[in-house]
Amino acid sequence: MTAEPIVFQKISDMRRAVAQWRAAGEKVALIPTMGALHAGHISLVEASRGKARRAVVSIFVNPTQFAPTEDFSAYPRTLDADLARLAEAGCDGCFAPTASEMYPEGFSTKIIPGGPAQAGLEDRFRPDHFAGVAQVVAKLLNQAQADCAFFGEKDFQQLAVIRRMAADLDIPTKIFGVPTMREADGLAMSSRNIYLSPEERGRAVALSRALRASAEKIAAGAPVGEVMAQGGREVEAAGFVLDYFEARHAESLAPAASRADGPIRLLAAARLGRTRLIDNWAVE
Repeated sequence: MTAEPIVFQKISDMRRAVAQWRAAGEKVALIPTMGALHAGHISLVEASRGKARRAVVSIFVNPTQFAPTEDFSAYPRTLDADLARLAEAGCDGCFAPTASEMYPEGFSTKIIPGGPAQAGLEDRFRPDHFAGVAQVVAKLLNQAQADCAFFGEKDFQQLAVIRRMAADLDIPTKIFGVPTMREADGLAMSSRNIYLSPEERGRAVALSRALRASAEKIAAGAPVGEVMAQGGREVEAAGFVLDYFEARHAESLAPAASRADGPIRLLAAARLGRTRLIDNWAVE
C-alpha cells in the first residue's frame, strides 16, 4: 500500500518538514503545479528522483496569472484524485495552500519580468500572465527552500522566464526542465485537454504534427521562413485559429531566421473551439 504524501496547507508546516529533511542530509525537490495532475506532472516527480531524496508537489490555482477573460473559475480542481496520483508516485509532500495563505490581506508586491517574458509569444496574448507566474513561483521557491525545482518544457517560454527570474533574484534553488509528455498520437499532455470535444480531440494532434514536421524540415536544411509559413497553414487547415507558429532561439527566445541563429525551438499556440493549446518542438 502506498503512503499518502503529507499535505501542508501552511507555509510554516512545509518549511518545518523541508528543514528536517535537509538537516538529515536529504535533498528536496519542489514541483510547482496547478493540480488536475496527469502523467506529465508525474514525470516531473520521477525526474526529481535523480536529483533529490524528497519531493514536494505544490497544488495552487494561482489567480494572479489569469486574465479576467480566462478560465480561472472553471480551471479543473481535483485535489483528492491528485493526492491519490501523488501517493502512487511516492511523493513525500503536497503543499496545497489557500489563496489567503498565498496572498494575505495587505499583499501588494509585484514582479515585472523582462527578457524572455517579453519575447512576443504568450505575452502578446496574455500580457499580465508572466508577472503572475513570476510572482507565484518566486513565492513558492522561497517558501519551500528546496534544493531544486522541476518544470515541464511544454510551457517553454514560462520555463525561460522562471530561469531568468531565479537567476536575477539570486534564488539558490536549481531549476530543471523536463521534456514534454505526450499522448500516443503526439498531443502534448495538458490539464486543458479535457475541454476538447471528441471531434476536436481527433484534430488536435495537427498542432504537434506540424511542429515535428517543421523541425525535421529545418534540420534537413529547408529555409526556416518557408517551413514555418507552411506549418502554420497546416495548423489552420485542421480548424485551429492560430495565435503564433514561430522559430526562436532556444535560450533567448529571439526570432530565428536560419540555423546560423543558434539552437532553434519551434513554439506554437492555437485555439480549437474553446480550448487554447500550446506546444513546442526542438530542432535537432
